[in-house]
Amino acid sequence: MSDVDTSATKSSTDPRRVHAQIIKAANTERSVLNTLVTLYSKSSLFSDALGVFHQIPSPNVVSWTALISGHSNSPLSLPHFISMLRHPTLPNQRTLASLFKTCASLSVLFFGLQLHALSLKLALSSQPFCGSALVHFYSKCKLPDLARNVFDEIHEKDEVCYAAIIVGLGQNSRYVDALCLFADMKMHNLGSTMYSVSGALNAAAELAALEQCRVIHAHGVVSGLDRNVFVGSALVDGYGKCGIVSEARRVFDELLPVMNIVGWNALMACYAQQGDKYSVLEQFSLMVSCGLVPDEYSFLAVLTSLYNAGMVAETEKWLTRMRVEYGLEPWLEHYTCLVGALGRAGKFDEAERIALSLPFKPDAGVWRALLSASADHGAVDVAWRMCGKLLELNPDDDSAHVIAANAFVASGRWDEALELRKMMREGRVRKEGGRSWIEVRGEVHVFSAGDWRHERRDEIYAKLAQLMEEIGKIGYSPNWDVMSYAVEESEKRERLWYHSEKLALAFGVLSGAAPPGKALRVVKNLRICRDCHVAFKYFSRILEREIIVRDVNRYHRFLKGSCNCGDHW
Repeated sequence: MSDVDTSATKSSTDPRRVHAQIIKAANTERSVLNTLVTLYSKSSLFSDALGVFHQIPSPNVVSWTALISGHSNSPLSLPHFISMLRHPTLPNQRTLASLFKTCASLSVLFFGLQLHALSLKLALSSQPFCGSALVHFYSKCKLPDLARNVFDEIHEKDEVCYAAIIVGLGQNSRYVDALCLFADMKMHNLGSTMYSVSGALNAAAELAALEQCRVIHAHGVVSGLDRNVFVGSALVDGYGKCGIVSEARRVFDELLPVMNIVGWNALMACYAQQGDKYSVLEQFSLMVSCGLVPDEYSFLAVLTSLYNAGMVAETEKWLTRMRVEYGLEPWLEHYTCLVGALGRAGKFDEAERIALSLPFKPDAGVWRALLSASADHGAVDVAWRMCGKLLELNPDDDSAHVIAANAFVASGRWDEALELRKMMREGRVRKEGGRSWIEVRGEVHVFSAGDWRHERRDEIYAKLAQLMEEIGKIGYSPNWDVMSYAVEESEKRERLWYHSEKLALAFGVLSGAAPPGKALRVVKNLRICRDCHVAFKYFSRILEREIIVRDVNRYHRFLKGSCNCGDHW
């Protein structure tokens, strides 16, 4: 670029000024025009970029890549690529990486598969730059196994490749695999990026793996990435989903001067998961006073906290504020909070009327909220109707059958409960097995109901028997309503005693999962049953410590015989 100042090219905010310099200098070098195509594309002046491209006498692969990359978020990049092949010009790594990005954003799987085949023929898919883009493409298309296969075939994996697979596996609920690859990356002494660290934190958050969050946090401190707002927001989310709101708040406060809307939303979501509506509303006001504009996720945190508190009028008020004051259109998730709050208040007719009049087709979350609320209120006929709504969407929904059947049992309508369970057997609908896990010194121990597979099973069952005996002395009595009347009393007791969360807690006490004064933490894949909820209140009394249980609905903080959910979940 002899006659045009390269610094001007890099620093100019208007590519037309650079173009004027090029015309004045009569410089038609291909490299200069290639750069100009990129500048016009970055300024979203696509017609000008195309015009300059057509002035290039003999476009090379760099020229075509500049044009294709400039349209990377547009379907136009695909026909440009076809034109490139017809000239003919073969792509390089950067060309294919840009095209994979387009296919990922547009969810164009078929075209992406053809590109993958071409990359194999050209021996480019195993190169880091192209391979990481291909990993991202398959991850976005919800094909994590193919993403992992591509990653494994990359010859010299760099930090970008690892970041792509860690984030991709996390996005596809392969959290353990994501954490294993993060550890593998460190074993190979590769540097971290904000994407790999935040991706690993997100995976640990979904598993509620507190020790993993702390290890990755320590790595972030050593690498200096903990000051990055992207990583900081992931730390707030991670500690919040592990139930340690105090740690989430500490990280947030340290980054407060640079914290963006994502971090504020993460903190409010932490409080919402705990049912702490006062802290959510306080943070919302502080966020607005700092000059940040709330988005849909901000309001979802507020509405979730109000729903958990069963505050119908406040929920309606905030939905109106969202639309009128901020011009935001509520999502189905926002309306689900209103329907759930109405159900929790026992206003089932109004809740169902609103659900049926929504601008969206109600999903399983809407009907499940009403099913759970009606079952809690003993409104069995409503529960049966909501069960039907769920089964219309998914005939194999095991939770719909189970919640409705338990509602019939609790109301003494045994025949209907048995009929519903018969329907499950005949329809071959299998109830999802309850699992609970607890983390002890960085290792996760998983339990299912009546589980005898653990190597310390004899000690665990002895400790649980001791705990059950102790809470029995201070008032606990089993909740037989959750069991069929056809089951013998000794079998009923055994089934209730050996629920997965009770076994996990017994192991946690036995193994010293948390030091004195710190909360014992149990994670469960299903909704905690009423008997376990009652038992854990008593456990918190005899153990004289806080117990945190994260079930599929929310966090339960048991302390001194009470739970922060107010017995509504």
